Amino acid sequence: MDYLPIFAAVKDRPVLVIGGGEIAARKITFLRRAGAHVQVVAQQLEPHLQQLADEHAIHWLATAFDESQLDAVFLVIAATDDAALNRRVFDAANARHRLVNVVDDQPLCSFIFPSIVDRSPLLVAISSGGNAPVLARLLREKIEALLPGNLGRMAEVAGRWRTRIKAFRRTTDERRRFWESAFRGRFASLMAAGDEPAAEKTLEAELQRPGSSGGEIILVGAGPGDAGLLTLRGLQVIQQADVVFYDHLVSDEVLELTRRDAQKICVGKRAGAHSVAQHDTNRMLVEAAHEGKTVVRLKGGDPFIFGRGGEELQAAAAAGVPFQVVPGVTAASGATAYAGIPLTHRDFAQSVTFVTGHYKADSAPFDWAQLAQSRQTLAIYMGTMKAAEISAQLIAYGREKTTPVAVISRGTRADQQVATGTLEQLEELAKAAPMPALLVVGEVVGLHRELAWFQHTTATAAFDASVINLA
Repeated sequence: MDYLPIFAAVKDRPVLVIGGGEIAARKITFLRRAGAHVQVVAQQLEPHLQQLADEHAIHWLATAFDESQLDAVFLVIAATDDAALNRRVFDAANARHRLVNVVDDQPLCSFIFPSIVDRSPLLVAISSGGNAPVLARLLREKIEALLPGNLGRMAEVAGRWRTRIKAFRRTTDERRRFWESAFRGRFASLMAAGDEPAAEKTLEAELQRPGSSGGEIILVGAGPGDAGLLTLRGLQVIQQADVVFYDHLVSDEVLELTRRDAQKICVGKRAGAHSVAQHDTNRMLVEAAHEGKTVVRLKGGDPFIFGRGGEELQAAAAAGVPFQVVPGVTAASGATAYAGIPLTHRDFAQSVTFVTGHYKADSAPFDWAQLAQSRQTLAIYMGTMKAAEISAQLIAYGREKTTPVAVISRGTRADQQVATGTLEQLEELAKAAPMPALLVVGEVVGLHRELAWFQHTTATAAFDASVINLA
């Protein structure tokens, strides 16, 4: 380890910057955010620094460097394109035991600037020791995406409670368990939702009556399959879960992103296969939350679009269990985008309707007359088993039998398949389609050949074909 990673308190301390250009300005921005009293030595200042000097936000000390300027400063930064001057600054600072950084000249640095993820007062610093700064920046970007924006505020609230927690939790181990539970549980969720008063009430309740704050249910949309389509908030939540209830539409790649030690329970439903009844799923979700666990209900696509998410949250509300929802990319949006089929297009479709082919037996039948209207796109979920009825009814109510259709199987995944044909061929296309599959009806399907970009298998049914070949 070539550098000792430390965080220096520069607030209200004098820091000397040699140079007045763009690079110096970037360094000065960070110094000012940390509260440093910035002194600048430069022949001239770039416009932003000149404005700061005019506003007395920084002090333009001199136009030429003199070693005596180092006598009363905490640390030094040289940001000039004059190699001889930079060397003078480095040697003079070393002689006075001042920490010095010569920008982009790692051998002339007694300290270096790391890449920073700022969630003040929480900071994460990444450094390659000056060997690969671009790599450090890329790592920072990845870490930045994982850390919620509310972490800083959560750290501030925790700081205010530290003394009170110590009074009730006397040992270090007790305090550690308290905060681990808080940062993974309801307190963290309420902070993420912006309800700070309720979050602090949760801390107080847990302090007075351990276990009284209970658990919660978080409904998370996993997207249509590609793990890259999981939302940032969804990723953060599934990595905090104590138990994850998931369905068959959630891809293995998404499940791999869940917290390693979380309990994972499949409660999926499949036509013609053994399934967990909805009322049993509701009961298990509520029971786990009553045990004080952070419960994630992970659903394919978006949980509020044909996902029964509303029913599960109604059960949570009836049981008095707190909950929240993290939306996801629904299958109609994700699968069609990956198939190069825009759901609307000014030349072909002025509206899109999401329809489910699987509905309760006592539900009202489809309004086929409305669904058969031209110049709209139909995205039909779970419709393969009723493809024959869908095709026949749409044609009977006026949709042209030559209307383009697509059956998108396993949309957005590496093994995605797209079969295209006409409305009168929909039944045969659906029979040959791997599950899960989405049916798309409308003239926009004709754009598939032109706009398809994702690597997948495509099969096109000739208008007079009787056999669909997906090879």
